[in-house]
Amino acid sequence: MSLLTNVMAHSLDAGYAEAASRRGELGTSHLPRSTRSWLGLAVGLVLAALVVTLGAAQAHEAAPTLAKEREELIERVDRASGEADTTQRQVEALRTKVEQERSSALRAGGEDERVSLMALLSGAEEVEGPGIKLVVDDAENARQGVGDGPRQDSSFSDSGRLRDRDLQRIVNGLWLSGAEAVAINGQRLTSLSAIRAAGEAILVDNKPLPPPYTVLAVGDGKRLRSAFQDSVDGMYLRELQENFDIRARITVEGEVRLPAAPGLAVRYAEPLPAAGPGDSGTTETKKGAS
Repeated sequence: MSLLTNVMAHSLDAGYAEAASRRGELGTSHLPRSTRSWLGLAVGLVLAALVVTLGAAQAHEAAPTLAKEREELIERVDRASGEADTTQRQVEALRTKVEQERSSALRAGGEDERVSLMALLSGAEEVEGPGIKLVVDDAENARQGVGDGPRQDSSFSDSGRLRDRDLQRIVNGLWLSGAEAVAINGQRLTSLSAIRAAGEAILVDNKPLPPPYTVLAVGDGKRLRSAFQDSVDGMYLRELQENFDIRARITVEGEVRLPAAPGLAVRYAEPLPAAGPGDSGTTETKKGAS
């Protein structure tokens, strides 16, 4: 009982009691008490205020300079964009002038059938007349194909997307079926046109074309449609529809209009002089461009 009584009477430990009494003597304030300490604290505060003031002044002085540099950069970008637009307009105007000069040169020899046929086959002039319209599009869900199909290359992704070689076969089939002129999404095709792939995109003469692909062909509409559908390439297109859900619709049109081919390069060939006695009898040609 004496132990419990002692604990209750002296609940604060002696060490804590000594520290509490010492704190009471010194006080609870941590502020300096001497004049030197006050001077040191004042100098520190003045230095801190000076640093903050200088930083704010420098930031204030630099702000107009940064804003001016930003405005100058914006002006340079706008000026460069304007110059690029002007150059593009000049290129378009020169391209149009070249097309007009080319058409005039083709008509210089007279409007005979040979000149008209050359202009038609080379794509130098726009053409209109009866023909067919073939719209080809990817599968609705572009799902992965299953099983065997017309695409025999195992490394080729058999999906529901139309590929460049599919479009190549369709166009070649139209030419073989009697088409006189062909265009894809307004891009006129010539004997020098190329249909290639860049990733998932299809390029026609290096111009990317988005699906659906609208193929216009000039010719005897009914005969052209029948000949294409009965051809090997027409059957190839049907296999794409059956195996990969490629969508295709072909219609006979009373009149279709095809633009002239852009950037047409005229090529010519000339026979070499007759071979001499010591030369081989083979005939060679040389090519050039104008």
